[in-house]
Amino acid sequence: GILDCITVDGIQQCSNPCKIYTVLNDAWRSTNNHVGNKHCDRNVRWDGYYRMFIGNQSVSMPDKCVDSFKCGTQAPLWLAFPPPQQVDEIVQSAVCASFNGDCCWVQSQPIHVKACPGNYFVYKFVMPPGCYFAYCACKSQQQPQQQPPQQQQPRQHKPL
Repeated sequence: GILDCITVDGIQQCSNPCKIYTVLNDAWRSTNNHVGNKHCDRNVRWDGYYRMFIGNQSVSMPDKCVDSFKCGTQAPLWLAFPPPQQVDEIVQSAVCASFNGDCCWVQSQPIHVKACPGNYFVYKFVMPPGCYFAYCACKSQQQPQQQPPQQQQPRQHKPL
């Protein structure tokens, strides 16, 4: 499904999370950040979908293990499954918290991830199980595909 729907007072309300999302712009969430205060996403009132930025650059949640004490927290949260490959696809992904050398020391609540046109993802973040857990961000290794890969153009043979 392209839309995200919630029921309010018995009435279903739907929106496209690629168009309606909250910007989450926290430089401390970077996988390169291993200093500073310990942040905890349990203290955030999560609501709906979020698009992550670091500065003016759109970033994504890592889908590889992140060492503890990175991303401005003790136990960084990362996606345990790859993000969706096709634009407008929504997947539910397990989320792991890494700590003390264990990549999936705690499994946090799963989240929904949507691939959007324009090469970015939006995430339906939820409250993690405790502190200090925080969602990580990194410059994207993954890009959603706009369409299935095009057939390669036949190479032009130059006359000899």
